[in-house]
Amino acid sequence: MTVFDFIQFFGWIDIKSILMFSVVFLLLTDYFKNKPPKNFPPGPRSLPFIGDLHRINPEILHIQFSEFAEKYGNVFSLRMFGSRIVVLDGYKLVKEAYIHQGEAFVDRPSLPLFADIVGDKGIILSNGYGWKQQRRFALMTLRNFGLGKKSLEPSIQQEASILKEAFSNEQGRAFDPQILMNNAVSNVICVLVFGDRFEYSDSKFQALLKTINEAIYLEGGIWAQIYNMLPWLMRRVPGPHRKIFALWNTVTDFIRIKIKEHRIDYDPSSPRDYIDCFLGEMEKWKEDEAAGFNIENLCFCTLDLFAAGTETTSTTLYWGLLYMIKYPEIQAKVQAEIDRVIGSSRQPSLADRENLPYTDAVIHEIQRFGNIIAPNMGRSTTKDTYIGGYNIPKGTAVTANFTSVLFDETEWETPHTFNPEHFLDAEGNFRRRDAFLPFSTGKRVCLGEQLARMELFLFFTSLLQHFTFSAPPGVEPTLDYKMGATRSPKPYKLCAVPR
Repeated sequence: MTVFDFIQFFGWIDIKSILMFSVVFLLLTDYFKNKPPKNFPPGPRSLPFIGDLHRINPEILHIQFSEFAEKYGNVFSLRMFGSRIVVLDGYKLVKEAYIHQGEAFVDRPSLPLFADIVGDKGIILSNGYGWKQQRRFALMTLRNFGLGKKSLEPSIQQEASILKEAFSNEQGRAFDPQILMNNAVSNVICVLVFGDRFEYSDSKFQALLKTINEAIYLEGGIWAQIYNMLPWLMRRVPGPHRKIFALWNTVTDFIRIKIKEHRIDYDPSSPRDYIDCFLGEMEKWKEDEAAGFNIENLCFCTLDLFAAGTETTSTTLYWGLLYMIKYPEIQAKVQAEIDRVIGSSRQPSLADRENLPYTDAVIHEIQRFGNIIAPNMGRSTTKDTYIGGYNIPKGTAVTANFTSVLFDETEWETPHTFNPEHFLDAEGNFRRRDAFLPFSTGKRVCLGEQLARMELFLFFTSLLQHFTFSAPPGVEPTLDYKMGATRSPKPYKLCAVPR
């Protein structure tokens, strides 16, 4: 062996040793970093680095949660999104955590994907003092512009009338109603946030709505999960996950333009909408940076209101029309009640709701059965806490399986059947149900709940008042869905026949 061969041999050994040491070091680091603490909720044995990613199918995650609960109990853990999360299954546990121990479960976890898109800005994903100030301000401002009040009703009725005309223009032909309903619902929040609505013929705005839909769908996919599990790698490599960033950049660019336009003709004495009101608050809070009243945060707060105010309600209505063509006997009973109480000569109003118990029950059942936020948005514990017999350390990500709440067999008579009777008493009067939590509950309950309830009632009753919906000839309607950040029907077509 020459001197060169000797040096080369030991050099190879050194490289091999370094590689082996690095692998062992990374494995030990991963083990100790993710080792469950004492009395932590049980769960499956995780793999290094990828955790339980190999067990997860994003399309049926809400169903898998229930399967894990059967095996490990109603409080269990999985290693997802890079760290261990605790999953709560069933109404009683969700109520205990989110309501009785609300302060301990009020934060949002920091997931790498969303941290890289939004950070700690906006309303939905922010925490602490800044979140409290922004949520308070948003609620106050939207209420001043009519949220939850009769003053907003004419605006929704007008939009419902325009949507009715758009459906009429289809002349009973088969069409996909999704983009029209997206536009109609979005216009309601757009008037509150931007001060204006957008015509259904506005191709640029419709493209923007499709961008939001696609981004929300991709956020629930496998590439988003891989990003959250391996952010240090995914930040450095190309791939489909990059599209999520590009899509949201398109939406934020639109919002930044709207903010710029508002600043040009802003009149502090006459605020027109949420953006104007926020601009007015910036001067008042300029000494308190932590409150988040700055242009960058205005962009992301507006994004939250705009996207959330568009997606969830329109998806619920999209499910609603699908259920009506799937269950024509229920559609006929809704129409008979509307005909009896309202007739055909005037628009439905919010005052009609109490006289339309069956219609109200159907709308609630659409929300329950549609289950659009199946794995609820995560929470994070603000302190060490105890639930279901287990210790949950401060900073632990927690999610409620709201499928287990809306389909809880101890709370609903026929949970796996579309049954409006769930919301009716023996006399046919509407009844509230404690386990009806489509807007979540506790301190992070959806701030747009009142607006969504108004929109769902007025849009749904207006459409059923004027049209009978059916599947295209020869087509059997199915309840197939696609799972993203929300659970929505797969695209379908219907026929809207004027009554």
